[in-house]
Amino acid sequence: MHWWERERSTILLGLFNLLVVGGLVFLLRRPPPSSVELVLPPPTPTPPATATPAPTATQVPTPTPGPLRVYICGAVRSPDVYALPAGSIVRDALMAAGGPAEGADLTRVNLAREVHDQDYIYIPVKGETSIPTVAVPAAATPTSAAAAKEASAVMPAYPLDINSAALEELETLPGIGPVLAQRIIDHRPYVSLEELLNVPGIGPATYEKIKDKLVVR
Repeated sequence: MHWWERERSTILLGLFNLLVVGGLVFLLRRPPPSSVELVLPPPTPTPPATATPAPTATQVPTPTPGPLRVYICGAVRSPDVYALPAGSIVRDALMAAGGPAEGADLTRVNLAREVHDQDYIYIPVKGETSIPTVAVPAAATPTSAAAAKEASAVMPAYPLDINSAALEELETLPGIGPVLAQRIIDHRPYVSLEELLNVPGIGPATYEKIKDKLVVR
């Protein structure tokens, strides 16, 4: 028998073992697979949200007030109608009329009162008791004592009789408004001026301001 046939089994077994051993050696010497690391790109910063400006209201131009037409007469150098700027007072009207005439009684006029369009201002003469008035149209008639006080720059003739003076006249006294004027009327009759100190709201300071403008008759 040929030797190949005699040794074939041994040779094949040896080759098989060689292949097995070689495969094991290859597997043992093979480097381990490297782990795959996923590198993510850095996050892109989100730009800050810009605030949408609130819509601005349409600017409405403020109308420029027109001049005030004021009639001033009486003891002034040039009585007439004068155009004065807004915010003017009685003193401005008096200066526009050339100033007070000789004998003008400025103590009976509130020079600090603000004037209004179509105002009538009369400057009395010293010793004058009858002061002319001007009729006010019905549409412009003041609806309150305070409005009536504003409508005229003429002060009443002092001293006032505390027992008969009207509410509007009492309101012209320094520091006396509609409420105190009504309280003075409610406490009538008076025997002496000192009794005003019994009226709620009238203290010594207010009394000193008004006592020289009042009289008891």
